[in-house]
This record gives sequence, structure tokens and C-alpha cells, in this order.
Amino acid sequence: MPTRLFVATPTKLLTFADCKRKYRFTYLESPRPPKGPAWAHNTVGGIVHEVLADFFGRWPAAQRTPDAVVERIRTGWRNEGFRDEAQSLEWRDRSTDMVLTYLRDSDPYYEPRGVERTVGFTTERASLRGRIDRVDERPARDGSGGTELAIVDYKTGRRPLTPTDARTSLAMALYVLGARRVLRRPCTRVELHHLPTNTVAAADHDEASLARHQSRAEAIADDAAKAEHHWKTGLTPTQADEAFPPTPSPLCAWCDYAKLCPQGRRVAPTKNPWAALEDPEPTLDD
Repeated sequence: MPTRLFVATPTKLLTFADCKRKYRFTYLESPRPPKGPAWAHNTVGGIVHEVLADFFGRWPAAQRTPDAVVERIRTGWRNEGFRDEAQSLEWRDRSTDMVLTYLRDSDPYYEPRGVERTVGFTTERASLRGRIDRVDERPARDGSGGTELAIVDYKTGRRPLTPTDARTSLAMALYVLGARRVLRRPCTRVELHHLPTNTVAAADHDEASLARHQSRAEAIADDAAKAEHHWKTGLTPTQADEAFPPTPSPLCAWCDYAKLCPQGRRVAPTKNPWAALEDPEPTLDD
């Protein structure tokens, strides 16, 4: 029988790499343990992503106006995670300004190659897939007269981004490989579009850098597959804690399962749900 491929997204792989206990709670426990309260910064990011997906992927050109953006954010706004109504309304207005500034010079007739596009590829050991915020098709920079793809990911965290962030992102590299496989076009370009500063952190991969990212993904997938096989043999709670230990770090302050992990709480007390709106968010590659 052929070896069964391990199926994963970049988020799943990075969760395993960052903290095996969180991986167990997220992907293996059934029923899944209850999460903590919603995070306000996730509410902001989620709504901004939804509006941009509508603008580029669902609305006809005639509807792509500032008034439509304002109305979409107003009607789609959620109060999850905010300190109070005043903070929620403040961030509704700030999010509106961010999106309008980002879209100010956009061509309403521009049609990306993909919006919220799922792509994937397989290796000898894993089946890797993910959903890309936006895939642009642009004139090839090599002068061939053809076209090439660029992977666009929207970011709404407070921390400014750099080309190094784009280049070292495992998720973005896997998106490149997936887009090549599914859309069958040349692709090396990755871009992090940071809405709070309206800047773009861009990088170009070569075959060597993509191979390194793929090797890293396969190595994580191999370890996760072994851990999942161990889980399926049936473990006592003590054995499960030993097989899926926590990795205490400052990121624990932002973990959805912090209340279930005393080791993490000792290292980093849990933040308020709105803390990332006032302090820099954790550095997460997802």
C-alpha cells in the first residue's frame, strides 16, 4: 500500500511547530476544548479581510465605491473582543479609514486571478493546501511578454513588516508552490500588504528558497504525523501531556487555550481580549 499522505495547511504545521499542546487541543481532542474569549484584533482583521474579498472578488465594478465600503463595514461590524462599545466604534472607524486608504488608488475594473483562492500541492510525504487572500496576475518582469503571479496577503497587526517577513514566511512560500501547481503560471513574488501603514513588504523566491521551505514543511509534517499516530493508539491524560508538551513563551499570553495550560500562564499571563489594539500583536506566521 502507498504511504498515506499527511494533509495539512500552513497554520496546522506552524501550530505543531510552535506548541504541541495547542496542536492537540486544536486538531486532536474531540470534543475540542472550549476556547477563551474572542480577540478584538482578530475581529478587526476578519472584517477587513471580508470587505477586501468582497471588493476584489464579489462586487461588480460599478459597486466598488467608497460609499459601498463604508456601508459594508458598518453593516458587517461585530463587537467581539472589544473592551466596550466606545472602543468598538473607534475601531470600526479606524478600520474603515484603513481600507479606504488602501483602496484609494485601486482600479475598480481590476480583476485578480484569484480571491480567497484555495491552492495546494503534494509531495511524497504530504498534501499541503491553503487559502490565499489574493492572487494577482501581472506582466512578467523578464521581458518575455507573458504574465506571472504574485501572492498577496493582507495584514492588519500593529507591527510594521519588512521584506524579511515576506521571505521567511512558510505560508507564503507554500502558497507560491500551490499557485504554481493549480494555476500553472510562473510565480516567485510574495507581498504582505500592511493596511495600518499602507505599505507593501515584498520578496522574490528562487528555487532554492522554495525548496528550503518545502523541506521544512515536510519535516514538520513528518513529526506531526508520528504524533497523531501515537495519539490514535489511545493515551491516558498523563501520557497525552507527555506526548504533547507545551512550549512556554511570550506567545502564551495570546493563546486561545491559556486557561488549560498552567505552564503557559506562568510564563506569560493571559492578555485582555483587546490588548493587541494597544500593544503590539504577537509575531505569528499564518
